[in-house]
Formats: sequence, structure tokens, C-alpha cells
Amino acid sequence: MSKVFTIMEGLENMGALRTGGQGSVYKGRRMGPILSAVKLLPTPIFTEDTDDKNYRNFLNEVEKLKKVNEVPNPNVVKILSSGITESGSLPFIEMEYIEGPDLAELLAEPHDRVFTIKEVIKLADQLASALAHCHKVGIKHGDIKSNNVKFNIHTGNYVLLDFGLSVMSDEERRSSMRHAGAIEFMAPEQNEGQMLFQTDIYSYGVVLYELLTGRVPFPLHDNGETARNTVMIAHMEAPVPDLLELRRQNLPESWTDEQRQHEMQVPGWLLNIVYKCLEKLPANRFNNGMELQNTIIQNSTSAGNTDNNIVVLKTENEMLQTQLLQQQEAAAILHKTTINVSKNVIIGAIVLIIILIGTTLYGLLSQKTVYVSARTTAAAYKPYMLRPYLPPSRHTAEIEARIIDSIKKANRIKAKPVAETKKKHRRKKFLGIF
Repeated sequence: MSKVFTIMEGLENMGALRTGGQGSVYKGRRMGPILSAVKLLPTPIFTEDTDDKNYRNFLNEVEKLKKVNEVPNPNVVKILSSGITESGSLPFIEMEYIEGPDLAELLAEPHDRVFTIKEVIKLADQLASALAHCHKVGIKHGDIKSNNVKFNIHTGNYVLLDFGLSVMSDEERRSSMRHAGAIEFMAPEQNEGQMLFQTDIYSYGVVLYELLTGRVPFPLHDNGETARNTVMIAHMEAPVPDLLELRRQNLPESWTDEQRQHEMQVPGWLLNIVYKCLEKLPANRFNNGMELQNTIIQNSTSAGNTDNNIVVLKTENEMLQTQLLQQQEAAAILHKTTINVSKNVIIGAIVLIIILIGTTLYGLLSQKTVYVSARTTAAAYKPYMLRPYLPPSRHTAEIEARIIDSIKKANRIKAKPVAETKKKHRRKKFLGIF
């Protein structure tokens, strides 16, 4: 392929990748096998001096653009360099070359006309990540469309390309968009040359709408001025066509009935995001890429989740929480019962011990002990000691009665003072314990 012109020393021009009113993209090659994509802007700069307004604006925007690569992001193309071409004096931005098809190519034959829900959610997440990354450093892309999002065949990621509009002046941007911009992806305010964070959000919504339905909300039938005005007015005034109905009409005939039925179950949260992005007024959309990304993260628990899956998971979660609460209540009741039973047992044991102690003390204090001296006992029973056994006679009863009377008499006379003395001693000892 012949060279059109020299880009700069050390950067070989390998031919145009695509051209347009907003500039042309060429395939470049540095020394060796390293490839890059070079974006040439349409406004020539004749004097590389800060007195030149165009050159000064270009430098200012490039400085802001460098912030994009201060923290790498796998969904944003790397900016390698920028400058002025040696021939033609055109400003350029050199970017990483992404090998793989863009979204427009993936929607054309032989590919299916629409994306699967799972793949749309993947792209929605990664493209939102790219927007959040740019918006955090104050960079508005301004030209988000299916041609500017590529699928990297080496990493499997979707990558946002072409920051050409972001380095144009407001006047250059307004003229470029009016005559050569991708009108199907433009937000209503872009007709007046405005570029806001919400402008990128609107174009993001158009991209998702196209992937789900196989076409943009307001297609451009030809590139004439009348057709372009019709599309822009539709963006400003016409309601967005029903997304699900268009998806149903454009589902591939090669899909089975089961697959077609499954692919019509677009999650409600995803539909809400698309419709919010496509609001006519910027204030009604997501404020920026960070807010958009947070919403997607909160809703997309996993790729391909449908509302039915979410309802099932929510129901199961509520059932588990109910069972856990019931188990906690049962455990609390059992714990309370155990404590009450334990208290009753302890109280009963204490009462029983008190009763036993009281009974014992009462018995000790009230007991009348009779002490009989050994001498008295021996004298009483001496007549019967060491005598041989004799059978009872008629005088036996009288003898036994006499013996018993003698013992009782002895007890009354001598044992009573001894017992009373012992009783008084015990009382004094008991009181001494306390």
C-alpha cells in the first residue's frame, strides 16, 4: 500500500483505515513490528506557536487527554503520542492499535443481527467502565458509536477508541458534527455544538439499544442534509421505539424456539438503564460515567441474569432469613427455659439444705441425753452378772420389775443434773459459731 504522506520521522504511514469529516485514521508502524492507529484531525496548523489559537487549543486538549493513561484501563485505548505531521501540518494523535472487529462489524453478516443478553451485559459493564475512567479525569469523548468500540481478540475486552473529538475546539466540533458526524448516535444537545458528560451517556444508550435490537432508535436512510435533519429532530422530539418489540422482530431465524424465548427475557434493570440514557434532557440521564457504572454494578449480579432469576434468588434469600430467625427465636426460648429451670433447682436445693440444717440443729438442741455412771450400772446389774442361765420362774416378773424401778429411780436422782449441764454447754458452743 502506497504512502499518502509522511506522518513523522520514525512513524511509518501504512495507509488509511477509515476517513471522514471528523478526521481520518491511518495504520502506523514504528520501528519494528509495533503497530499503532494515528488519528489525523481535519484542521491544519500552520504555525507551531502558542500564538496560533488552533495550535494552543490542540496542546491544551492533548494535555488533558494524557490524564486518561495516567492509570491504565483495559477498556480504554492507550494514547501513545501526539504532534503535527511533517507534511500537511495536520495535528495527530497516535493510539494503541487494537486488533479485532468493531461493534458495527460484529452486527453485520455473517454475525447475528443482535447480541445475546449475556454479551450485552458484558459490553454494558466494560463500556461504562471506560466512560467512568474518562469522566473521572474530566475527558468527554464526544464520539461514542459502534465504530469506535472494538473487540480485542487477544484480551477478550471491549475497548473504547478514537478521542479525536475530545481534542477539537468547540467551533471545530460543531462544524464537524453538523456535516459529517454519526448523527444516529448524537445527543439532542449536540445539534447546538454542546458536549457534556451526559452527551456520552446518551450515545452509550444508543449503542446498547443497537446491540439489543439490531438497529439504532432513529436510523439514517441516506447521508443527505434532509435525512440528517430528520434524524436529529427525532432525537430531540420523537419517542424511542419499543425496544423489546424490535428485538423480537430481529431475532435470528437460526436460533431455536427455546433460545429465542430465553433471549427475550431482557432484565428490567437493563431496559431501565437504556431508556434513562436516551432521555431527551441531559438532566434526566445519568450525570456521568461513574454514576452509570455504579448503577450497573448494583444491578448486574452476574452476566445473563433475568428478572425471574433475581426473583427466585430473592425469594430463597427471604426463606433462609426466615428460617434463621425462627432458629434464633427457638434457641432464645430454650435458653430462657434452661435458665428458669436452673434457678428453680438451685432455689429448691438451697431450701432443702436449710430445712435439713434446721432440722438437725433442732434435734441437737432439743435432744435429752441421759448419762448413767458406770458404777451405778454395774451395781444394778451385778446380781445378774456371771450367773448361769436359769429358766424363768414365777418370781421372774417380780424381780425384773424391781430392777427396772431401781434403774429409773437412780436416773431421776443422779442423771438429771448432768444432762442439764451438757445442754447448757452445747447452747453456748452453738452461739459461739455465729
